[in-house]
Amino acid sequence: MNLPNKLTVLRIILVPFYMFFLLMPGIPHHYLIALIIFGAASYTDHLDGKIARKYNMITDFGKFADPLADKVMILAALACFIQLGLTNAVVLTVIVAREFMVTAMRLVASSKGKVVAANNWGKAKTISQIAAVLLVLILQYILELGTMKLINIDAASLSWIFGLVGEIALWISALLTIISGVIYIVQNFEFIKNAK
Repeated sequence: MNLPNKLTVLRIILVPFYMFFLLMPGIPHHYLIALIIFGAASYTDHLDGKIARKYNMITDFGKFADPLADKVMILAALACFIQLGLTNAVVLTVIVAREFMVTAMRLVASSKGKVVAANNWGKAKTISQIAAVLLVLILQYILELGTMKLINIDAASLSWIFGLVGEIALWISALLTIISGVIYIVQNFEFIKNAK
């Protein structure tokens, strides 16, 4: 297994760790720990692709595992956010529906010997999702510091504002997810139209 593939596997392995810390409010600085782990996992997404392209280490395993790792990483964070009351199920449903749709389209195209390549909208979607998750974690950590009286803020008053800012960021990422999905459909409509 080459280095990019190891980084992809590491990204998947990190998921339960940030989920554990995210869902354990009894642990001091749990949002910070989850933020660091999620940030590290996100960075492996950038790094594995860069190394694979630069050193010609692209493999079939990487083509399969890299997008899977991205989806698991984001969807796990959003599922935790729902459990913590930081977002609602609609955001997660929009993102899951788009991922299923694009995956199904790729499977149909693959069965016909065609490849549905990633495009810039798909990359923007992924970046916006990662940025939204990171922003929510940062805002929640600031509130946690306020609750612990480690910084001088009124956490109770800021809670709804930070919640709104986080929710807006998540909805922006959901909107980009929808846009990228529509663009995938338009660009690859032949596979849907001719599916039997």
